[in-house]
Amino acid sequence: MTETRPNAEHGNGEAQPEPSFPLVEIQDLKTWYPIRRGVLARTVGQVKAVDGVSLAVKRGETLGLVGESGCGKTTLGRTLMGLEQANEGRILFDGQNILAMKPAEKKDIRRRMQMIFQDPLTSLNPRMLVRDIVTEGMRALGMIRDSEAEDTAASLLAEVGMNRESLTRYPHEFSGGQCQRISIARAVSMRPDFMVLDEAVSALDVSVQAQVLNLFMDLQDKYGLTYLFISHNLSVVSHIADHVAVMYLGKIVEYGTVADVIGHPVHPYTQALISAVPVPGRRTQRIILKGETPSAARPPLGCAFHPRCPEAADVCRTRAPRLEISSHRLFACHMRNHDR
Repeated sequence: MTETRPNAEHGNGEAQPEPSFPLVEIQDLKTWYPIRRGVLARTVGQVKAVDGVSLAVKRGETLGLVGESGCGKTTLGRTLMGLEQANEGRILFDGQNILAMKPAEKKDIRRRMQMIFQDPLTSLNPRMLVRDIVTEGMRALGMIRDSEAEDTAASLLAEVGMNRESLTRYPHEFSGGQCQRISIARAVSMRPDFMVLDEAVSALDVSVQAQVLNLFMDLQDKYGLTYLFISHNLSVVSHIADHVAVMYLGKIVEYGTVADVIGHPVHPYTQALISAVPVPGRRTQRIILKGETPSAARPPLGCAFHPRCPEAADVCRTRAPRLEISSHRLFACHMRNHDR
């Protein structure tokens, strides 16, 4: 639980978050979508996209969020950014519950939280020049004058490896990697503290992926940024993240450092994901999961993973496991909990 205590450095007597506290803390977050049917559009069920997730992201670190498509990781990121509405839970940013804030109170918080989307081209306004795209937020918040826009935009583009000639061009004139750099420049222009990177390199060529990942890490070092890095690619996550959370059907099933989760996975689902990652010079036995991911509208009783788990027992079919801590890592598995 994040708390606040008086901080003499601020000199105003107000309670401020201690610097050692997580910058972002999610507590029992639920984002459900109603299923409506009939003439009266009555709610007959819920799609539990995010179902009781609790996570923390430390300042200046990167948390990798991984899982199969449809597990709810993008919905979690969009809920953090206020693009989806949470049903329950709390999102603490710098010690403040942003879900309890009024819209006017969120103005500075929204500046400090930015998002990079998966498709760089569709996230940019096709009718705006690059110069206007990267400075739109700054001008809207009064951070710069109109007369400063061009030089500011050129400086921002230089930070992401693009030249001044790009200012007067439109997004469709650039490659996917260049469009993503423009998106990054736009996000960095707000001088954020926290960024959600939603599959930010998955649409790029492999060679470009490495360049953009290095750019993210350079910007993190320069500005002390904190990242939530959402991806299905464990190789990419192992390169950029400090900690990893594995998500399955709206819930976190394993959490720990990159070395622990990717090097020594505990949960059977994590083990299956790791086994699918090719490692040069080493042959690994692939764990093939049977069946398809269940629907989030009708999750199985007990452990949501049990219909596909090669180690499922009777208890897995009747009782949902809770996240247990062991050696500074978390995992939700009845069989592993019994092994401790």
